[in-house]
Amino acid sequence: MAKRLILLALALAGATATTAAQNAPAYCSELQQIVSLAMTKGRFSDIAGKPQQGDFHDTSLPLAGWRNCSLYGTSTYTCDSVEVDTAEQAEAAQAAILQQVKACLGQGWSEADGRSSPSHVVLHSALRPVSITLSMDATDNKTQVVHLIVFIRRR
Repeated sequence: MAKRLILLALALAGATATTAAQNAPAYCSELQQIVSLAMTKGRFSDIAGKPQQGDFHDTSLPLAGWRNCSLYGTSTYTCDSVEVDTAEQAEAAQAAILQQVKACLGQGWSEADGRSSPSHVVLHSALRPVSITLSMDATDNKTQVVHLIVFIRRR
């Protein structure tokens, strides 16, 4: 009986891992690398590209399927989703991206309810001083995007 329970537990664990992997977005590997880099001494310096305007830099590690990925200062990574036509589409995209990010990063990440609002969601890591913000914004083209921002929380 104990052997059957162990086999059942292993089968369920495998099914859960497979489901999580299937729900993980195409950019999951890059996002995991970015979160890990945030905790290194050099932070994002290893993926900093050529300087842009202000304190922005290109990045050598863009998220697959995202646009305008760049670094701001030494502790902020940012990307924009593809453009959508309406605020409702941006809301739906933000909700989908939130679920994708949670599936990608796994346990230890939760929404910071006191810091979230209808236009943006903040995810905190319980294990590291890293957060992710997903916010909706209008573009100059009168379209909408979701900004993904990974940053190091100051204690």
